[in-house]
Amino acid sequence: MQRVKLTINGKEVEAPVGSTILEAAEMIGVDIPRLCYDPDLSPMGACRLCVVEVKGNRLLPAACVTPVTEGMVVETESPSVVEARKTILELLVANHPLDCMTCDKMGDCKLAEYCYRYNVKDSPFTGEKHHYAIDDSNPFIIRDLNKCILCGACVRACEEMTGQDNLSYLYRGFHRKATTAGDVPYIESDCVFCGQCVAVCPTGALTEKSMAGQARRWEMEKVRTTCPFCGTGCNFDLAVKDGRIIGVLSAEDAPVNGRMLCVKGRFAWDFIYNEKRLTTPLIKKDGQFVEAT
Repeated sequence: MQRVKLTINGKEVEAPVGSTILEAAEMIGVDIPRLCYDPDLSPMGACRLCVVEVKGNRLLPAACVTPVTEGMVVETESPSVVEARKTILELLVANHPLDCMTCDKMGDCKLAEYCYRYNVKDSPFTGEKHHYAIDDSNPFIIRDLNKCILCGACVRACEEMTGQDNLSYLYRGFHRKATTAGDVPYIESDCVFCGQCVAVCPTGALTEKSMAGQARRWEMEKVRTTCPFCGTGCNFDLAVKDGRIIGVLSAEDAPVNGRMLCVKGRFAWDFIYNEKRLTTPLIKKDGQFVEAT
């Protein structure tokens, strides 16, 4: 495989031809912030948080969509890059609810993580804000478009991973949305409830209804298991709090399915605590079921 040499933050790296700056940086352990980028989805370059400084380039290109070239010199945390990222974050939080203390995604929110990294506490930009009604019509997913940052991850996941194409962009400018066809509630759309959109969402715009108010992300113990519903053998992590299952989380390193799950694998675990569930083998004696030895 043909490779090119470049320098990132003073370190030389060899990357395959066609690699992006972000991929080359990850090869040497350099973490470049990103919101719209996901390794399982097509690159989009929308959020611009992954901008870097490239010697000889008067602009700050997005690392997730810029291919490496021979002799390229890259700085990922230069003063101009840091200033640009802070401005981008300030623009994002200008129209984002700062209710992190009660948000179910706290501890697993990329926006909050990067605001902490770059010390962004509020925004100097003021103006009109969205006040969308929270859509909890879906039996499994809570959708809060006030927290959507238009990264497009849910749209691409629905199209590229599930093949359902239920989500898309509607409207323009300030009123632009990543929403269902016709902007109808989830329950009225063609959603198959697979939850791929939830798995890739970097903020609290999409969350699992079963885990709402149950636990902070850092309080959850992850227990790897195999889905019991069919013979595919999908793996996922059970989210456990105080010895009780509260939900299912995708496992990126699952060998069969990656983060992909169907509605049964992701949301149909609640039979575990159903009062009608059999917890011991039964045998019929004299017309009545009794516990077997």
